[in-house]
Amino acid sequence: MSIKMKAVLETEKNMMRDTYCRVLVELAKRDENIVAMDADLMSSSGMKPFMQAFPDRFINCGIAEANMVGVAAGLSAMGFVPFAHTFGTFATRRVCDQVFMSAAYAKLNVRIVGTDPGVCAAYNGGTHMPLEDMAVLRAIPEMILIEPTDSVMLENLLPQIAKQYGVYYIRLNRKNAVGVYEAGSTFQIGKGALLRDGADVTLFASGIMVAEALEAAKLLEEQDVSTRVVNLFTWKPVDTELIMESAKKTGAVITCENHNVVGGLGSAVAETLVKACPVPVEMIGVQDEFGEVGPEDYLRGRFCLNAVDIAAAALRAVKRKG
Repeated sequence: MSIKMKAVLETEKNMMRDTYCRVLVELAKRDENIVAMDADLMSSSGMKPFMQAFPDRFINCGIAEANMVGVAAGLSAMGFVPFAHTFGTFATRRVCDQVFMSAAYAKLNVRIVGTDPGVCAAYNGGTHMPLEDMAVLRAIPEMILIEPTDSVMLENLLPQIAKQYGVYYIRLNRKNAVGVYEAGSTFQIGKGALLRDGADVTLFASGIMVAEALEAAKLLEEQDVSTRVVNLFTWKPVDTELIMESAKKTGAVITCENHNVVGGLGSAVAETLVKACPVPVEMIGVQDEFGEVGPEDYLRGRFCLNAVDIAAAALRAVKRKG
């Protein structure tokens, strides 16, 4: 990996979905086996440019997500590399058995893209708010779960995802992300990215929570708390080596996820640490609740997903060290 962070974190000008579609079109030009699939959400997923570029390699499966995954599995069995898109709730809860049986158990080569993760679903409300999507699929053997942080990371990871064999779930914020990385940064699936070193506490974050964790580290610095920040963008397989190294160095851990704390990133980190390096762990995320309707800023406050909440949890964890 070669990582360079932006000096100032600002909202990107381009939507993540537009970067996603642009890169997938570029990949499809080089690989005629790449096929895109949609569950009648082409405008929402931003896939119109792909359909226009490759009308014979774009399939609108309609509002039938389970069937879409089955079709994707069939295409994989025929040698194609399918990318299937829909909202995160429908890409996981609604299709869990098809992902398990038709794709993963059959050891096929399928990519499922679920958009609007967690509170990013905003006004679509609790029914469309995937706060458990990663937990649902994390329990399926051999699944690969990735949450890109910004467009730079997404652009670097997509060629790897297209090339490597397996069943992938990409948890994609389709809106404008906060840009964390400079263009040209490179990443490795299954390895976390160390963004800031520190000695007192480690913040493990993913997705929209990475920028919040970096802001929390600044708040903690004002209180003389030395903070390490790690982006765990691969939830499975999680980077156990970096988790253990960080816990041993700082002695306290905070996990930061736009997801239910049950079965998510916090669980993955805790499961790693309890085996050989038990340290105080605090989990920032939705505390086993359903989502609700509202603007994203309100929902971040409602579910305590802000930098001030992370900093407060870090102080609690440091105090628990003894």
